[in-house]
Order: sequence, then C-alpha cells, then structure tokens
Amino acid sequence: MTSAVFFGCTFIAFGPALSLFLFTVAREPLRVIFLIAGAFFWLVSLLLSSLVWIVAVQLSDKNDAVVQKGLLMFGVIFSVLLQELIRFGYYKLLKKANEGLLAISQEEVVPISIRQLAYVSGLGFGIMSGAFSVVNILADSLGPGTVGIHGESSHYFLVSAFMTLAIILLHVFWGVVSFDACEKKRWWALAAVLLSHLVVSSVTFVNPQYEGSLIPVYVITLLMGAWAFLTAGGSVRNLKLCVTCGDKDFLLANHRPR
Repeated sequence: MTSAVFFGCTFIAFGPALSLFLFTVAREPLRVIFLIAGAFFWLVSLLLSSLVWIVAVQLSDKNDAVVQKGLLMFGVIFSVLLQELIRFGYYKLLKKANEGLLAISQEEVVPISIRQLAYVSGLGFGIMSGAFSVVNILADSLGPGTVGIHGESSHYFLVSAFMTLAIILLHVFWGVVSFDACEKKRWWALAAVLLSHLVVSSVTFVNPQYEGSLIPVYVITLLMGAWAFLTAGGSVRNLKLCVTCGDKDFLLANHRPR
C-alpha cells in the first residue's frame, strides 16, 4: 500500500512536468541548458531565504509560539519576494545571453526566443521548487507510519501531490507572464504575478483544512494558465487547430522563434 501511495503521488506531482520536459525541452540542447540554469537560480533563492530564516530563528524566542508563527509567515513572504526578484534578475541575464547568441549565430533570428526562454526557465523553477516541496513527504509515504490513524485527515500525501503539481504549473505560467511583462514594461503584470504568488503561498496556512487551500490554488492556476496562453500568442482558433491537428503549416509558422 505504501509503495502505491508513493508512486501514485509521484506521478501526480511530476507526471505533467516530466511530459513537458520530454516533449518540449529534452530534444533541444539550448532549452535543457536554460532549464537547468533556471533550476539553479531557484536554488539560489532557496539558499538566501534559508540563511535569513536561520538567523531570524536563532535571534528569536524559540519557546514563544506566536513569535514562531509570525516568523513562519515572514519567511514565506520573504521567500516569495526573493523568488520573484531572482526571476527578474534571471530575465535580465537571459536577455544578455540571447543577444550574445545572436551575435555569434550565423542565422538572422535568435536560436531561442524570449517566449521559449520564459517557458523553459519557468519549468526549471517549477521542477526544482516541486522537488524540494514534496521529496521528504514522498519519502515518508513509504512508511512505516499511517497518516490519519489518530483522527487527522488521511489525504495529506494526495493533497501534497496536487499542491506540488499546481506550484510547478504556476511557475511555468508566472515565467511566461513575467518575461512578457518585462519585455513590454507592464509593471502591473509583474505586480499581479507577485500578488498571486503571495496568495498561493499564504493559503497553505489554512491546512489541514485542505479544501481551503487547494480550491483557491487551482482557481489561480487556471486563471494564470489562461493568461499565459494568451500572452504567448494563443487563441481559441489556435487551440482548436492544436486539438484537431489541423492546418499544420499554420501551426509551424506560429511556433518559429521571434
């Protein structure tokens, strides 16, 4: 039973991300490189957040539950702010790197577009974030304990897997919207990404009332997914053509690097 929970939750959390990687990233060396770089930059944000957290905890009263809860909220807010700041810095770095690639390329167009960079970097952020969020939980799911034996909810592992899935997808959507906002200097869009990130991270404080966290998170995921789809140039017509595999020449023309 424990192995079934482990593999089931693993596939829920990382199945879509693995599919995206295999079908859209793995065959392109440049995309793989930028995805790994995105994952590294998320790790940098985690390291800096951890250092601030350790210092804050050491300087506080560890026996005061109110103070510790306040520090936890502060840590979440600080981590989100730092992640979005790192994402912005990564955009600036990728912009310079893309200009360098164009300078040494023999082609007239850049080898990888900003939209593609936004997608692969967001996927790198999401995969690394998801891995650190759920890896210890998945390890615990192998036993020997049993969740809910003392009357608590028995859906902890399943909810954690679905939450991780949402976070991974959200990082992809946030990356697409953020990079486009930086390109077009739409600072209100960057603020909206930051606000939605803060909301998603903050609603987890209502756990173990899982319906109070999962439902808002998936509503935000759907909204951000639609926003990212439109930002990337998507339309209802494109979606129909993709689903029905129609007008392949039109689809190929719309997926050339820009």
